[in-house]
Amino acid sequence: MRTRFLTALPLAFLCALTASLPAHAWQTPAAEQIEGHVVDAKGAPIADAQVLDTGGRALATTAADGGFEVPAATRVINVEASHFAPATVTIVTGTPLRVVLERPLETVVVTAYRSPLATGDSPASTRVLDTEKLQQAAAISLDGKLRETPGFELFRRSSSLVANPTTEGVSLRGLGSTAVSRSLVVFDDVPVNDPYGGWIHWEELPELGIQSVELVRGGASDLYGSSAIGGVISIEPARPQTASLHVLSSYGGLETTDDSVLGSAVHGRWSGMASAGAIATDGYTLIAPNLRGPVDVNSNVHEHNGLAEIDRKFGENDRFFVRGNVLDETRHNGTPLTGNGTRLWRYATGADWNNLVVRLYGDDEHYWQTFSSVATGRVSEKLTRYAEDPADELGAALHWHQPVGTHVLILAGADTHDVRASDNELLFSGAGGTLSTTARQRQTGVYGEALLTPEKWTISASGRVDHFSNFDAYQYSSSAATVTEPAFSETVFDPRVGVTRRLTQWLALNASGFRAYRAPTENELYRTGQVGQQTTLPNSNLRSERATGWETGFQTDMRKLGSSVRVSYFWTRVNRPVTALTLSTTPTATTLKRENLGRIESRGVSLDYAAQPARWIAIEGGYQYADATVTQYAQEPQLVGNWIPQVARNMATAQVRLTHPRLGLLSLQERASGHQFDDDANQYVLHGYFSTDAYASHDFGEHVTLFASGENLFDRAVQVGKTPVLTLGTPRVARFGLRLNFGGE
Repeated sequence: MRTRFLTALPLAFLCALTASLPAHAWQTPAAEQIEGHVVDAKGAPIADAQVLDTGGRALATTAADGGFEVPAATRVINVEASHFAPATVTIVTGTPLRVVLERPLETVVVTAYRSPLATGDSPASTRVLDTEKLQQAAAISLDGKLRETPGFELFRRSSSLVANPTTEGVSLRGLGSTAVSRSLVVFDDVPVNDPYGGWIHWEELPELGIQSVELVRGGASDLYGSSAIGGVISIEPARPQTASLHVLSSYGGLETTDDSVLGSAVHGRWSGMASAGAIATDGYTLIAPNLRGPVDVNSNVHEHNGLAEIDRKFGENDRFFVRGNVLDETRHNGTPLTGNGTRLWRYATGADWNNLVVRLYGDDEHYWQTFSSVATGRVSEKLTRYAEDPADELGAALHWHQPVGTHVLILAGADTHDVRASDNELLFSGAGGTLSTTARQRQTGVYGEALLTPEKWTISASGRVDHFSNFDAYQYSSSAATVTEPAFSETVFDPRVGVTRRLTQWLALNASGFRAYRAPTENELYRTGQVGQQTTLPNSNLRSERATGWETGFQTDMRKLGSSVRVSYFWTRVNRPVTALTLSTTPTATTLKRENLGRIESRGVSLDYAAQPARWIAIEGGYQYADATVTQYAQEPQLVGNWIPQVARNMATAQVRLTHPRLGLLSLQERASGHQFDDDANQYVLHGYFSTDAYASHDFGEHVTLFASGENLFDRAVQVGKTPVLTLGTPRVARFGLRLNFGGE
């Protein structure tokens, strides 16, 4: 008994001594940790989010305040939470670790109102393709990626990798297009529609130089002026915040290559970025197999592009920048004698200073193209014309905004741009000779907007006055005296109103009404165009298109189900639309002429949806029904009731993304379209189609990603045009590639 007591006494003393010491005196020193927080787009903490390393191993789970800790040696983390899009974050030493997760279709975006609004509060129908969605699209070209949005289509269904640039006009809201877009495309507030023809060079920018793309559907001339009848497509440039290097390279069918590199450096308040890319494909023969002849060869493109920018920060969000980009491409257009090329230089400088945004920009373009006539049976061809179209553009824009109290924001702005261009042709048919037309165009506008955001309401009222003029137009010919083309000018007022009412946190109603316009381009006024054996004559008496429209609908954000739905009914009427009217048709050729038609209308319903029923699956897509017809034309009443060319009544898209930290990502992309017509007389039917694309990728560590993609997996024959010979869309194409990422995001 005594022995047990003597043994227990020192043990009791040791326990008492241990209890009296501070915890850190006897605990094993803990490894150093990095603290972080996970929040949503509105700053609210997200609890129970999983923090994983790049191998998929769990590092932490966020607390009720969104906080978490990871080992200090961690460099890259993946953060996932139910009903949120996953995020990959690079940890930068000395920088607060704050991870923002976003729900599908609920990002904070810059809408057509030029003011930051959540999509649920915006009267405008907006679709955003962020960096991940752009990467996971199977298509190489930007227009191919944007086709995931229902209602987006080029003048013809073919990819810009094989299409003549003069057919790359954008159609939104079922309004169609000719060679010219009825929608405006801007890059960091600088318009990038072709200065001479209004079409879009979709491979102009390096793939890695683009951070995101926002599509705003519905008229927006109240803030953007000409061309924004169907909507605005805003391309946001990549702006790395740290030193980094990103490389993309892929190779696939049709000898298709896609290479791009982006590097950035930061020194104090200075930062610089440079990006370059090269896209090439041997393409394919567009003419349907049963109609081909010895003269038919592949349509293809070989191009290089580059982008460079230097920034100087003056505060958290204030900066001054200088930027330049270049495009150099050559195309073959389906026969040995037809081709075209573009060399385009753009430059811009500007500042974002407090509430003021300033842009000064310009471009210099040289475009050339050859034309031919093809004999019956497509056994031979003869060169008919060679054209060069140099163009220069200078522009300036500024806008200023100022909050007034807590619920009012006012905005004012002005912009101007001047285009000087010419069409210089060498004629080989008939008597031959030369033909040259020069002209100048200028647009200047001022605008203002008031945005009210009282509780549960968003109310916008805006208006813009534009003065457009076309002048100094002369036509020189080797066979006739110089002709002075008529000068004309127009002053246009375009207002817009929009209202959104949140009934609950998850349901909002919206409505908007607008007027918009589009001025004719020099290409429409003075240049003869040709695609295949379809020739379109110019018309120097064209005047601007005027549009009136409205839309209404609702958006739901069912957070518990991780889904979002937006439904809109839209109606747009365009007076004096510029249309290519058929003059004559033969078995081998069609001749058209540009005219101001009486009136067209497009009315219909659009649906956008997104859902994340589980952490590993995300679904997104949409549908558009557009009843787009000619409603008035006194000169040719037989056209009334006809469908607008190249507009299908039914279009639908769907994307399903499956992700697993260890297995990687698989994205399936479906696109379907009903039948449409290729001409104003509705004689040439283009049948509907269904196409399936796929993209898969897997990360090998922090720096390497391997991927594979396939377009038109079931090799469907997609009819894209009848000129009057039937042409087909891209066949099945598979690609394999890799991405290398070093440094910050």
